[in-house]
Amino acid sequence: MSFGKGCHVHLIDGSAFIFRAYHALPPLTRKSDGLPIGAVSGFCNMLVKQIEDNKGPDAPTHVAVIFDHSGKSFRNDIYDKYKANRPPAPEDLRPQFPLTRDATRAFNIACYEVEGFEADDIIATLARQAREAGGRCTIISSDKDLMQLVGGGVEMLDVMKNKRIDTEGVEEKFGVGPDRVVDVQALAGDSVDNVPGAPGIGIKTAALLINEYGDLETLLARAEEIKQPKRRQSLVENAELIRVSKRLVELDQEMKLDFSLDDMELRDPIADDLMAFLADMELRTLTKRMAGKFGVEAPSLPEAPTAVETLEMPGIDPEKYEGVSDHAALQAWIARIYERGWVAVDTETTGLNEMRADLVGISLCVEPGEACYIPLIHRAGSGDGLFAVDELAEGQLPLDDVLTALKPVLEDPAIIKIGQNMKYDAKIFARLGIQVAPIDDTMLLSYALHGGMHNHGMDALSTRYLDHTPIPIKSLLGTGKSAITFDRVPIEDAIKYAAEDADITLRLWKMFKPQLHQKQVTTVYETLERPLVPVLAQMEMHGIKVDRDVLSRMSNSFAQKMAGLEAEIHELAGQSFNIGSPKQLGEILFDKLELEGGKKGKTGAYATGADVLEDLASEGHDLPARVLDWRQLSKLKSTYTDALQEHIHPDTGRVHTSYSIAGASTGRLASTDPNLQNIPVRSEEGRRIREAFIADEGKVLLSLDYSQIELRILADIAGIDALKEAFRDGQDIHAMTAAEMFNVPLENMDPMVRRQAKAINFGVIYGISGFGLARNLRIPRKEAQGFIDRYFERFPGIRTYMDDTVKFATDHGYVQTLFGRKIHTSEIGAKGPKASFAKRAAINAPIQGTAADVIRRAMVRMPEAISDLPAKMLLQVHDELIFEVDESAVEETINRARDVMQTAAMPAVHLDVPLIVDAGQGANWAEAH
Repeated sequence: MSFGKGCHVHLIDGSAFIFRAYHALPPLTRKSDGLPIGAVSGFCNMLVKQIEDNKGPDAPTHVAVIFDHSGKSFRNDIYDKYKANRPPAPEDLRPQFPLTRDATRAFNIACYEVEGFEADDIIATLARQAREAGGRCTIISSDKDLMQLVGGGVEMLDVMKNKRIDTEGVEEKFGVGPDRVVDVQALAGDSVDNVPGAPGIGIKTAALLINEYGDLETLLARAEEIKQPKRRQSLVENAELIRVSKRLVELDQEMKLDFSLDDMELRDPIADDLMAFLADMELRTLTKRMAGKFGVEAPSLPEAPTAVETLEMPGIDPEKYEGVSDHAALQAWIARIYERGWVAVDTETTGLNEMRADLVGISLCVEPGEACYIPLIHRAGSGDGLFAVDELAEGQLPLDDVLTALKPVLEDPAIIKIGQNMKYDAKIFARLGIQVAPIDDTMLLSYALHGGMHNHGMDALSTRYLDHTPIPIKSLLGTGKSAITFDRVPIEDAIKYAAEDADITLRLWKMFKPQLHQKQVTTVYETLERPLVPVLAQMEMHGIKVDRDVLSRMSNSFAQKMAGLEAEIHELAGQSFNIGSPKQLGEILFDKLELEGGKKGKTGAYATGADVLEDLASEGHDLPARVLDWRQLSKLKSTYTDALQEHIHPDTGRVHTSYSIAGASTGRLASTDPNLQNIPVRSEEGRRIREAFIADEGKVLLSLDYSQIELRILADIAGIDALKEAFRDGQDIHAMTAAEMFNVPLENMDPMVRRQAKAINFGVIYGISGFGLARNLRIPRKEAQGFIDRYFERFPGIRTYMDDTVKFATDHGYVQTLFGRKIHTSEIGAKGPKASFAKRAAINAPIQGTAADVIRRAMVRMPEAISDLPAKMLLQVHDELIFEVDESAVEETINRARDVMQTAAMPAVHLDVPLIVDAGQGANWAEAH
């Protein structure tokens, strides 16, 4: 049938179908070989539904599925940053793209893609052709970019919502008709596709402007007439960028295609072809359904798996491990690695500090029970007393020879290197000139699967999942002052211990890796955990420069202030006593001064923790307030100004912190040795610590910090329209909350009222009680509880979110972030004090976890975004990233880094609120913040 009047073509947005299928359905693998097929299964079911739902007089006469080509489009020639921030497709989705094309052909439906163009351009050209031929066109998609095509016989259908989008629907979405959609999009831009647009102008404002001035060119020509200064400035300064944006969003309706609408005539599937494809994919249910539809016998398929298969592995026997002491043995192991395509790797070193430890030996494992240890610098003798021996023990290959032989293997992109806490081993190898990649990490596999259930150290995982207790390191090294380093361990003992580590690691990998799909956390592991390892390793190795003299002067200043406070405290107490002694302090407060609230513990001493002192201080007592000040200075001095000096690396002059990826169940990173995330910022003295963190000569430090990200995520997750609108309009959220709660005008807001609203805003995220808020604001508990009650009255959606989250956690045993991270809540059913804590943790976890996932995504994308700039990412402090940058590249680095951070959630998650990043710069961290 030639396409013409009375014909009706359905153009299916194939890429949209694929991603909807992938994200909406649980992962699925083909039993015969483990091939991911979850998206293929969903795609096929969507095609079947599309066919079955379109019967009757309005049924299509022609159908085609249109796909995006994998390469770049002509838009990248117009603007090289177009879609630059889009992350690569999930690893388990990539092999499914060609299979969806095969599926379309198996259903006997036409499918097309064109190199250099996007699916939307093909759809645009075909829609125009259908209109001009006098026929109708229905575009099966909800993509807003296609709305410019609606009208004149062309409409859209969102099959997920069963909603038709006509001219009125477009006007509802954009505030203008289809003929002006491109103008509005050019102004508003698109952070998902990296279309720049006009900064500060969103869809609503863009529609108002276009409706007032008629079209984009008229608006730009008369931009100087606009009264609002920011709006006027944005249009004038970005006129050319806006015109570029229009070229990016305008679809090409004049493509020269080597196929036509006539080629898309609706055809029934060929039963044999369809059955063969579905059987090959092992789509059991759909195969039977389609076989019944065509009246044919369903092909036989492999038995469906009923659960995670139990891996049959030999027992762990350290006596069977091999020591490698000659080149022939080493080459034999390398050959086995190439044969397998994977290897578990572990290093033994002289210490836990990756920046200072020496490599003592390397262990390898290619199959359970088949492991070896390559000793490198073990010392002969005990190394004790007058007869200490420091010569290398016999039977060891030269370090350089081993590294030369293993370097090609460890850097080979075709061989997976498996480790437990692989970041440590990668840094050891990196210091020796070997860049280990690609990697898998059993610690992170466990973290993705079991976050919140238990810790993820190897010994704990081995005991729990393999029912095997590894050889304890203390049995080799000893403890206390008599402890030795691993290079002093006899080689025969080292072989058993080190090779066992590699063996256990491989066994855990074989157990955990297949479970990612079954537990639906593949995307979490592949996008949030594994790619973060090399990013953090580079940050940690680069370190941040610290000025020892500044720390020393601060330490002396804190000591002097502490002495002054000590004198003041003794005067208030009427006697001298040891302020650092909780027992003596308790006796002064509750026995001598007879303050109320004293409670004795099991030891008979009064409790004098920070909460007790803060309660007393809130009641107007000076002595506990001064003790709190003294304690803060004491902690700053001991933990930071004194201890940080010991952490300065003698060769680099820098401090090299280490980040724990699997430390917090919510996904937050933890910083250790030293901890740079807990430097107090609320006090002036705490903020001064950051003055010691400095940039190299000719460079500056940049701080890019998410503004109120957890509040923004709360507003989105809980669906609080008032908060979302305030964030979209760029309002002062704390002042807005104060105005809502206390019925006071935004203008000339009393700072104290705003401070109360701020405390409530942030407190609610952590499930703060009236007691806790009273302590924070130093107000009566009844008044504080009244504030909280009023807050929930004004924003009832927050209470609904809290109740729903606790119920979900109780029913399922976990909560989730917007990116799919599962945070297990094993104590949600606890009784007593634990119950309220578990509920607060469950409520907070999706919010804090989503924020943590956002910054992880930003960090993973950042190295590529700034790779051509003289800039390094140094630190992550929760919602803040610190960079060291040449003075000449400051603005460009800020622009690129901010763009990465503000678009980090996309395309996986589209928030209803903008993510805003504040930037600062300076010679030191304090100035930059």
